[in-house]
Amino acid sequence: MTTEVQRLAEFVDRASFDDISPEAVEQLKIRILDTLGVAIGALDADTMVAIRDLIDELGGTPTATLIGGGKTSPERAAFYNSGLSRYLDFMDSYLAKGETNHPSDNFGATLAATESVDASGKELITAFAIAYQVHARLSDVAPVRAKGFDHTVQGSYAAAATAAKALRLPVDQIANAIAISGTANNALRVTRTGNLSHWKGLAYPQVSKEGTFAALLASKGITGPEEVFEGNKGFRDSIAGDFELDWSKENLEVVRKGIIKKHNAEIHSQSALDAAQDIRKQPGFDPAKIDRVHLRTFDVAYSIIGGGEEGDKRSIRTKEEADHSLPWMVAVVLLDGELNPAQYAPERIVADDVQELMRKVTIEPDDEFSARFPDAMPADLTVTLADGTELRSEKDSYEGFHTNPLTWEKARTKFDALTSPFASQELRDEIADVVHKLDELQVSELTALLANVRRERA
Repeated sequence: MTTEVQRLAEFVDRASFDDISPEAVEQLKIRILDTLGVAIGALDADTMVAIRDLIDELGGTPTATLIGGGKTSPERAAFYNSGLSRYLDFMDSYLAKGETNHPSDNFGATLAATESVDASGKELITAFAIAYQVHARLSDVAPVRAKGFDHTVQGSYAAAATAAKALRLPVDQIANAIAISGTANNALRVTRTGNLSHWKGLAYPQVSKEGTFAALLASKGITGPEEVFEGNKGFRDSIAGDFELDWSKENLEVVRKGIIKKHNAEIHSQSALDAAQDIRKQPGFDPAKIDRVHLRTFDVAYSIIGGGEEGDKRSIRTKEEADHSLPWMVAVVLLDGELNPAQYAPERIVADDVQELMRKVTIEPDDEFSARFPDAMPADLTVTLADGTELRSEKDSYEGFHTNPLTWEKARTKFDALTSPFASQELRDEIADVVHKLDELQVSELTALLANVRRERA
């Protein structure tokens, strides 16, 4: 019998650039630009500087470019570049009913693997589309968060699939790469509960690295468990439970259902933060006169970032905690009018005004809102001033949601805002132009430009 991982490998093997609609190609290019923007914007983050120092110490066969210059082995480049794109928590997302993931987390693996074999831009886009499809569809049918596992679990299959496709492996080796990675990388959800550590932003880079290494192992004939999905104590039996997914009927279009962040914040906060911006514009608003703030939202937002099952969100000391605290994020937007990397400066995170206002924010889940998720991201925010005046805003989505997708022009605006401290106008133009023409170019033309980005702010 053909096993499930073999059927998945056959899907990966037969996937072709010609299978991707022009609309999906455009959205994939927008996500590449967006992913590179948030990666470049994190180059001087202390965590990423420390990781870069480690990679420089370790070395590695120089076949894959590190953003900001230098080369190393593909799996180490996958870790570092994925870490950059994940650090700011400003990347894209895919919403499933029981799971949320970030398919762009796979780009580090895709980029490193394609460059290492001198692949074309079409090959990169195809491999990236595969990562989206595998990651998103497994999240649709086999969520694991409620069982105590992290969303990187489904990603272990996607990272290996994209790397194996990028490395041009035959179907049997693709299956082995996916089986190795899927068996070995089943992360715990404690990554994102309680007081958050650096690992919150590095858990997926770890999967990106291991998925790439699994593909490299498979390329040398190393095999993995052929019944990783359906076998005794496999993924179904041990983690996900029963599910159905017919890879023979899958396409490469799921990227069109994904969403891109407008605010530098955890994805489920986006519509609430839009509501906070709207309230700031209403007559009579004065942050100094706020008496209390009340937010109704959907259950997933409440559970993950609102103080629900994944822990209290009012002890905020670090960036990792701040960007996963809905009370803190609502408070800082009401005060500053925006939530971008500047708001995560250590002194801003612990400033008295935001810490005090955060404690005036109450959040409750709403059953009707929850029923509408993930097709909408409902948020109903009420700010009550000291004189009893109520200011209210209700939002269902935001610019960047799949019903209002980000355009190339808006993606470019975000890219420029994040990268201008690290790249000249000329270099930014060159990177954006190569990304938009990537299906006509080689991956090496993109990585050569990424090597010229400064690692320190101008």
